[in-house]
Amino acid sequence: MKFAVLDFETTGTQPGDEIIQVGLVIIENRQITDRYTSLVKPGIRIPSYICSLTGINDDMVADAPPIEDVIGEMQRRLQNSILVAHNVGFDLGFLQRALDLSGYSSFDGRVLDTTELLRICFPALPSLKLSMVCQSLDIMHDRPHQADSDALATAEVWLKCLQRFDELPLVAVQRIAQIFDDDPSDLGWFMNELLIRKEQSPTLERDSYRYHRQFALNVDDWGDEEPVRNDTEASALSKMDFADFYNNFKESLRAKFEVYEDRESQDLMIKEVNESFDKERHLMIEAGTGTGKSLGYLLPSLFYGIKEDKKVLVSTHTINLQEQLRQRDVPLLHDIFPVPFRAAVLKGRSHYLCLRKFEQKIVTHDFEYGKEERMTAAQMIVWLSDTKHGDDEELHFTGRGNDLWGTVSSDADSCLNRACPWFKKCFYHRARNEANIADVVITNHSMLFTDIVAENRLLPSYKHLVIDEAHHFEDVASKHLGIEAQYMGFVGALTWLYKDSKTGQLPLLKVRLSRADGELAEKAAEWSKLIDDTYSALVQVKEHWDQLTLQLYELLIKQHDSSSAEAGQLVWRIKDETLPAQWEQLQEIEDNIYTGLSDSLKKIEKMLATLKELQDELDVQGLVTDLNGTVKTLYKQRDAMRFFMKRTDANYVYWLEASATYKAKSLQLVCVPTDVSDMLQQYFFNVKDSIILTSATLSVDKKFDYTAEQLGLRTDREDRLKTVMLPSPFNYRKQALVVIPRDFPTIKGQTGDAVFLEKLVESLGDVALQTNGRMLVLFTSYKMLKVVHGLLKERLTPDNIQVLGQGIDSSNRSKLTRMFQESPSAVLLGTSSFWEGVDIPGDALSCLAIVRLPFQPPTHPVVEAKCENIKKANQNPFMKLSVPQAVIRFKQGFGRLVRTANDRGIVIIYDTRVLETHYGKYFLYSLPGPKIEHMNTNRLVPRIKDWMEEEHR
Repeated sequence: MKFAVLDFETTGTQPGDEIIQVGLVIIENRQITDRYTSLVKPGIRIPSYICSLTGINDDMVADAPPIEDVIGEMQRRLQNSILVAHNVGFDLGFLQRALDLSGYSSFDGRVLDTTELLRICFPALPSLKLSMVCQSLDIMHDRPHQADSDALATAEVWLKCLQRFDELPLVAVQRIAQIFDDDPSDLGWFMNELLIRKEQSPTLERDSYRYHRQFALNVDDWGDEEPVRNDTEASALSKMDFADFYNNFKESLRAKFEVYEDRESQDLMIKEVNESFDKERHLMIEAGTGTGKSLGYLLPSLFYGIKEDKKVLVSTHTINLQEQLRQRDVPLLHDIFPVPFRAAVLKGRSHYLCLRKFEQKIVTHDFEYGKEERMTAAQMIVWLSDTKHGDDEELHFTGRGNDLWGTVSSDADSCLNRACPWFKKCFYHRARNEANIADVVITNHSMLFTDIVAENRLLPSYKHLVIDEAHHFEDVASKHLGIEAQYMGFVGALTWLYKDSKTGQLPLLKVRLSRADGELAEKAAEWSKLIDDTYSALVQVKEHWDQLTLQLYELLIKQHDSSSAEAGQLVWRIKDETLPAQWEQLQEIEDNIYTGLSDSLKKIEKMLATLKELQDELDVQGLVTDLNGTVKTLYKQRDAMRFFMKRTDANYVYWLEASATYKAKSLQLVCVPTDVSDMLQQYFFNVKDSIILTSATLSVDKKFDYTAEQLGLRTDREDRLKTVMLPSPFNYRKQALVVIPRDFPTIKGQTGDAVFLEKLVESLGDVALQTNGRMLVLFTSYKMLKVVHGLLKERLTPDNIQVLGQGIDSSNRSKLTRMFQESPSAVLLGTSSFWEGVDIPGDALSCLAIVRLPFQPPTHPVVEAKCENIKKANQNPFMKLSVPQAVIRFKQGFGRLVRTANDRGIVIIYDTRVLETHYGKYFLYSLPGPKIEHMNTNRLVPRIKDWMEEEHR
């Protein structure tokens, strides 16, 4: 098989643009046999940004051959070849135009895309960008955006993909070919060709594969684990004093790492956490960046848990932090901890693949979105041959990948449990089993509250808990202890039941029933008629639901003017005293939905109850379980809708939310408890022996009163709660300079006025030129970010400083951060999620700009409701709630700058309220001791220049 691997550099991406360089690599019999490259003289000037990107300028192409000559050289090499390129649509378009202009026939051979094969062969790749792929696959690519280098790198990538297919077990390749067997695309053809090659040239398959129902897996049956340690090892720890244990542990660390330094703050944290476990009290401990808080709580958790034979749970705010603990901290502890231990990671059920549902998807060829879904399914076949966890975090989805995952992920309502043919291979039950036998279980805040809602049936029993990133705990509690109905959630469940006469669980059941014979045939005919009748009723329910949500969306729109839909998200709080006149009419529609849906679901339930007794004879066991799950989902949506429309609980705040882009189809009916402190007491602080709450941002004004009160804790009860603020491991006085331009214009309105925006862009541009980019700018308004992005890009592009904007250049935070770090000089504009959780150590970031103090919008329903309650208690909601919330967010933002002991940089605060208001001091006083200076704006750049030069003196 002959492949022609092609890459073009061009003057742009539009049809009128021209080729300026060609790279072509020929592969035959899995070997590179020929290479061709040439610069091309275009008929137009090369834009400056293309010169910067490729290093190719007008002088270099002045004497280059025209495209007609180059195409002639290429055309003979393309004969009888399969064309391959990275994002092939781009190169193919330019190739066809060049062939046409040069008088040649269009290329009519097969066309394949490396990005598609990469997705299948390497499902965990974090990025499909060529340079990132080469980095991940250990391929040399030293001149990106040069056609010869790109083409050679693409050829090497292609060969890696082919090699990966050779290494896959035969059953995996057969399953992939099965997925594509009725796909007319060139990719479908190629999958079949790879299967033919595999069957004709069998290879020895590795011993670790486990085969089940014609799938290749990388796991044994769960439940047969040997004890992780013997009685002697366990008793050795039980006799040890913690101080001796910790000294020995530190000696082991010194022996393992050539460069090891004691951290006073980490030592204190480990001591405090262990002491709190011993004394069975709660601990609130603020541990700044660089403390090493992961080890600070994991080490004493393991020691106490094993010594006392008590399970300790660790809860993180994000899945990413769970993975960080699993991949970085736990392996280190396995190396050094004196006795063997088990640490398990347990996530929400939907993060695990349901093998039964996935098998059904493959066997029934249920690929609603065609080639895109087929590629994701093929990607998952390859992943199954490697994964130990079956966890979606290991996969990199693109396109509609998440949609397919939603149809095959594990869920309680459709689980067959021990009756499932996949039960002993099940990833979710494996994770639960590992959690049950583990010493320490690493979970997340969402899972903690899902367990509460599920009446403690999901997590193993525990009395000791560590809550990392505890400043999020109250927000997560509100979300998960709340109730929500979604337009798409409701419609999606209805569609699972019955999409059309051929698609859905009920039509599939009809097909199975049609095979019944003998005594069952008559009963099956009755059920088939019931299914048809139910469909008619469900169509009416769907029409009423569309009517209700459309009218609610129209009410939502009326509350907003055209400019107020910030970032396209619309929110409107529903209050009894301001209900619109047509609310009674809406309740009538809701009644129709409630009644119609309830009647239909009862009929389905009655049928399923009878079918359950006959499910083996009719071969409908899995289908009956799936239908029961869908019925439960619809009941939940129905009950959430009613709770919202009736609003009977005064402790809840109710609101409508939707995207202005996706309109009524994105509508959410949200019900959230205003105050969760009593619930947190009931479910956690009153019933657990010891809870450790830690974060870099728990205090306001050097006190813990605000956070404690939000969680229902009292700082004056030292017998039950101890609070500790650890010293910072960094010398912020030397490492960070905070500058405030005191004459800067005051911000007017949420998005700033023209004067403020002009001055802001001018100042950011001047600073960026001084720092050579390397700047993160934090906003509280996406609308302001978009305006500044356009103006700043215009200002800095001529100086080759790249301007990246959240939601503009990418909505993916990790991708944007990576783009920023890879660029030699860039300015990154971020809002919302960029205020925390972004880690950019080293020289990539030397300046942080805070445009506005991060107050939450006072009109947000939860904030508004909380403020009303504070007013009722004759207190000031601004000082009691708004300022502390903003201070904690501000501290998180400041923490983006200094991530290691060697980092050094400047923070600019453009909001002069920190100087001019009585509450501004709380923001500055909460910072960890940097040098703070204020000056006129014209002194800003000279002072920054001096500060940067001090580093080299």
